[in-house]
Amino acid sequence: MSAWSALICKSSFGRLTTGAAASALLCAIWLLCETAPLSPALAQSSTQSGPKGAAKPTPACVDCHAGAAHAYATAPMRHAMEVPGDDPALESHPNLTVQQGAYKYTVLTKDGKTSYSVTDGTDTLTLPVRWMFGQQSQTWVLEKDGFFYEGLVSYFAREQALATTPGDGHITPHNITEAMGRKLSPWEVLQCFNCHATNASTGTHVNFDKLRPGLDCERCHIGAVQHQIDAANDNFTTLPKALKKMDSQDTANFCGQCHRTWDTAVRNKWKGIPDVRFQPYRLENSKCFIGNDRRISCLACHDPHQHVNHDQAFYDAKCLACHAPAKSPAAVATAAIKSCPVAKANCASCHMPKTQLPGTHSMFTDHEIRIVRPGEEYPN
Repeated sequence: MSAWSALICKSSFGRLTTGAAASALLCAIWLLCETAPLSPALAQSSTQSGPKGAAKPTPACVDCHAGAAHAYATAPMRHAMEVPGDDPALESHPNLTVQQGAYKYTVLTKDGKTSYSVTDGTDTLTLPVRWMFGQQSQTWVLEKDGFFYEGLVSYFAREQALATTPGDGHITPHNITEAMGRKLSPWEVLQCFNCHATNASTGTHVNFDKLRPGLDCERCHIGAVQHQIDAANDNFTTLPKALKKMDSQDTANFCGQCHRTWDTAVRNKWKGIPDVRFQPYRLENSKCFIGNDRRISCLACHDPHQHVNHDQAFYDAKCLACHAPAKSPAAVATAAIKSCPVAKANCASCHMPKTQLPGTHSMFTDHEIRIVRPGEEYPN
């Protein structure tokens, strides 16, 4: 799903619990944030970039975890946020324009710098782009007069063009500033940067001078800093928590800090197609979800260090770990679990349908695993 798993948050509670706002997209991956930010890591790591599209692995991590570190250097989470001069999408499309009603937008990239302009033919507002949220398709957070705004237009990789930022289609600008973008609340700004950057905040304060774009190793592996220090002295007793050993419920809650948990979605009464982006929530709605069974966890299918595998056949083995054909050893071990009477391959193509999310120019895989019947409505 690349960039749309990492797009900017726009999830203030008041906005989402009202009619039209309830269907607004919360992220422009609009990779999603929990109501409480992840525990910030204390380490300092390299912020330099390697080849285009890759970030240099954290030095101390790559010494022992070379495979994971090098694979993660190009992974979407590592590039959840880009900065000017290190954004292949904009560098390959240096002059983007679109006419939206009475306003014309231009996103110009030159000499490693990007600007965002809007004009109505009389007035023009031009601002520097400092933060790009998303690896391929992306939106931008802009700063004006001490306030932060989400750009009213975003870049969409599929069309290689600008269009209205998801969730902002209902906005009717009355002046050049409103046409530039939607003003973000302090809470939204905090959540956006917490889920798209490392070392982004201290308490409720965003560390703009210290944050590192994208998610470094220590962003998820809390305690990695102390482990690096101790390992250099041959002390391996302070290992970070092994995330792959978490059960499915703990994994859903961990990933849901940014991708939204079941509790968050239910508490806010989010319903309808927009919640297809909340993968942990949708997964927990599945009849086969068992909180203490790692075979149905996020990490059973997805390695965050890698790009998402879009070959549906790849996931068959994951499904058959429980839903094995009759008479197989796995079926004997899971006798109470039914196997599919229709097919034994491409399971996800039937049981995890892809859904077009209005306004995003993207298809999302619905993680609510189920028997899908023709013509049925999207299940809330």
